[in-house]
Amino acid sequence: MTKQDIFEHINRNQAFFLATMDGNQPRVRGMHLFRADEDGIIFHTSAIKDVCRQIIANPRVELCSYDFQANVQVRVTGTLEKVEDQALKNEIVAHPSRGYLKDIIAYIGEEKFNATFTVFRLKNGSAVTWTLETNMAPKVPIVL
Repeated sequence: MTKQDIFEHINRNQAFFLATMDGNQPRVRGMHLFRADEDGIIFHTSAIKDVCRQIIANPRVELCSYDFQANVQVRVTGTLEKVEDQALKNEIVAHPSRGYLKDIIAYIGEEKFNATFTVFRLKNGSAVTWTLETNMAPKVPIVL
């Protein structure tokens, strides 16, 4: 797979699993991608969640995206950065796939939402792929 193939795979399979560290204990959970492209792999969470605290304490993570139909897995390793770009945050909230954020805003209020809405980006990571055909082959990292 090429770098562009990796981005296309991740964008097609927007649910991914994110591995963080909580002290010396790994934690994995499902996340919802916003987008993956040359600007990085972008997703969001809330500052009140454990995952956010874990990322702030140790921004080194691995994410795993899996296409069940094609039987292709992509794992990306890298360092997350917290994004403070208000234009990007506004774009995320306004996106049609993020209608649930409007529901959260209506429930907790815009001020509290804005205080906790946290966007992360993984840029310059490296990806490895897995398929049944390449199961036993050495992994060849693809720089993103």
